Amino acid sequence: MHIVAFDYVEGLAAAGLLNERALNEMREGYLASHQQWLEQQAQLIRQSGVEVTTEVVWVMRPLDEIMAHEHEIKPSMVIKDIGHESWMTRAMFTSLDIRLLHDCPVPLHLVANVDHALPRKILAAVDPYRIEEQFGNVNEVIIKGAEKLAAQCNAQLHLLYAHDMAYIFASAGDLGLSTSLEHTLYETDQEAFDQLADRFGVPDECRHVVTGSPAKVIKAFVLDEGIDVIVMGTLHRNRVDTLLGSTTEQVAHHLSGSLLALNPRLSAL
Repeated sequence: MHIVAFDYVEGLAAAGLLNERALNEMREGYLASHQQWLEQQAQLIRQSGVEVTTEVVWVMRPLDEIMAHEHEIKPSMVIKDIGHESWMTRAMFTSLDIRLLHDCPVPLHLVANVDHALPRKILAAVDPYRIEEQFGNVNEVIIKGAEKLAAQCNAQLHLLYAHDMAYIFASAGDLGLSTSLEHTLYETDQEAFDQLADRFGVPDECRHVVTGSPAKVIKAFVLDEGIDVIVMGTLHRNRVDTLLGSTTEQVAHHLSGSLLALNPRLSAL
C-alpha cells in the first residue's frame, strides 16, 4: 500500500508572494510535520502485516499528480476520502472526486463515513433495463467486484435495481406508455434482474427491486439497510450523453458510506 497526502495551504502560498525564502521554509516545515504524522498512521497498519510506504506532495491541483502516480505505480485500486461540497460549488466547479470518477482508469474507492472497519454489507447497484444499450458486461463487472469485496470481508452481498419509470418513459419518446405496457416492462425487468441474480447465486432475501429515481432509491436503501459499501459502474449505457450516467455522480455527492466505482472498460478487476 502506498499512501500519498497532497498538500496545499493557501495562506502559505500567499506568503510566498512577499517572501519566497520564508515560503520555502514554512512549506518544508509543514510537509515534514505532515510526513511524520502520516508515518505514525502507517506504522499502525504495518503492525497488521501490511507493507506500507508514505509520501507527502505539495501541489495546488492534485488531479494531474494523482494520475501521474497512477501511471507510475499502476495500483490495483485508488482509495480516496470524499469531499462533500455545497450545491453552488458543484454548479460552478467540477470537484476532484467527480474528475476522478471520469478519468481514473482503475477501480476507485471513495470513502465518506466508516461505521465498521470491516464492511458488513455490500450493495451492488445494477440495471437490467435494455441490456443491448449498455456498455459491455457492466452489470457482471459490478457484481463480480462486489462479490470479491464481500468474500474478502466476509460481508453480506445485496443486489439492487432501481426501476426508473421516468427514464423508461423518456426512452419511449412519442410512443408513450400505457398502464399495461408499464406493467409488462416492469415484469420484463424483474425477470432480467432475477436471471442476473440467479447467475451469481444471490439469495432471494438479498434481491431488491425498488421503483423510483435511482440516486434517491440507492441513498435511501443504503441508510435503511446500513450498507457499508456501494458498488457501481462509472458508465452504463454506451452513449456519450450517459457517460458516468448521472446516478453514480449523484450518489457520490451525498455519500454516507463508501463507493467503489468500477469502469466496465477494464479487462479485469
